[in-house]
Amino acid sequence: MTKNDEIDSSSLKILSLIGRDKNIFNQDMFNRGDELNRIISTSSFLVLGGAGSIGQAVTKEIFKRKPQKLHVVDISENNLVELVRDIRSSFGYIDGDFKTYALDIGSWQYDAFIDSDGAYDYVLNLSALKHVRSEEDPFTLMRMIEVNIFNTDKTIQQSIKKGAKKYFCVSTDKAANPVNMMGASKRIMEMFLMRRCKSINISTARFANVAFSDGSLLHGFQQRILKHQPIVAPNDVKRYFLTPQESGELCLMSCIFGENGDVFFPKLSEELHLITFSEIAKRYLLSIGYEVDACKTEVEARKKASASNKSNKKWPCLFSPSNTTGEKDYEEFYTKEEILDMKKFNNLGIIKNDIDPAMAKLILFEENINAIKKKKLWSKQELVELFRLMIPNFDHLEKGKHLDSKM
Repeated sequence: MTKNDEIDSSSLKILSLIGRDKNIFNQDMFNRGDELNRIISTSSFLVLGGAGSIGQAVTKEIFKRKPQKLHVVDISENNLVELVRDIRSSFGYIDGDFKTYALDIGSWQYDAFIDSDGAYDYVLNLSALKHVRSEEDPFTLMRMIEVNIFNTDKTIQQSIKKGAKKYFCVSTDKAANPVNMMGASKRIMEMFLMRRCKSINISTARFANVAFSDGSLLHGFQQRILKHQPIVAPNDVKRYFLTPQESGELCLMSCIFGENGDVFFPKLSEELHLITFSEIAKRYLLSIGYEVDACKTEVEARKKASASNKSNKKWPCLFSPSNTTGEKDYEEFYTKEEILDMKKFNNLGIIKNDIDPAMAKLILFEENINAIKKKKLWSKQELVELFRLMIPNFDHLEKGKHLDSKM
């Protein structure tokens, strides 16, 4: 393994919490390490949404391989500041042009930024509304559509105009047989990506959950401890998890080595196995010196949290079955209809896409959304039905209760 591919200390700790002892992409990164370093060191990169958890991981994977140019765009000014501090503290400096920009990629200021330069070999789009909770109200749901689908399509067209070699955009495992609007929006995004494949090389990646990423339930465990609040987690939902470093490696491998239309995903193996959120919560508490104090209700958990003190080595936890809208019973990275290449990489699978999507559907979708924008009036159900036109097998699970209704 080269120095670039060493596992950082934070990833080692996360691996132990999710029940693994090694990075699942080690062999693939070693096999392609020299080629990856050569390509990156002679290329220029634009990372959109680069201050989110996955975006930061991707940015660091690129930076440490010394690119000619690396520009990072994100709407969060504070997260960009932390990204720069993290990179300077871990890797120092490079001779290449490294800059960050606090911009909304849907804004006219971003368009002006692209017009002023915009010359990049690789454009990586990690921006997304990724939470199931974002579909609770019709207004945030419409923003999800705007960010996940139309901003993506806009930045692809800008990349084509500026002559980029490759465009990468992150998808999700929840795009395979989606049951929530977030996953369905990413599946529709994939359809829009395929439309542009005739004009630029495009690849993407479907993810497992990224452990302790910003806003995730696991990240919430850390926040609850800091705020001396109870930990709540479902005990019946099993998920696959990647470390932040693995998420960056998955994106980078797809971006650099993916062929036109390819969707990369982690292969299921003994190294990548299902684990419940409640089990990770138990392991996390043990790692910081606490045991679970099982509670039966939210009221009981809050009371115990407020009454506890530093000498108490038990932490109040409420573990219960999931009962909220949009939670999928199981995870999958591909459907039985999709064509797979499972031989090219050790622990990376590839979906080989048809790059000739149903154009009439895409045009109809655009027309319907534009009509909604003009009247500025819509319902969630209206959008659900439009999604079903795009994805005939879309089985939206509405349970009448959302994540914001729980601790």
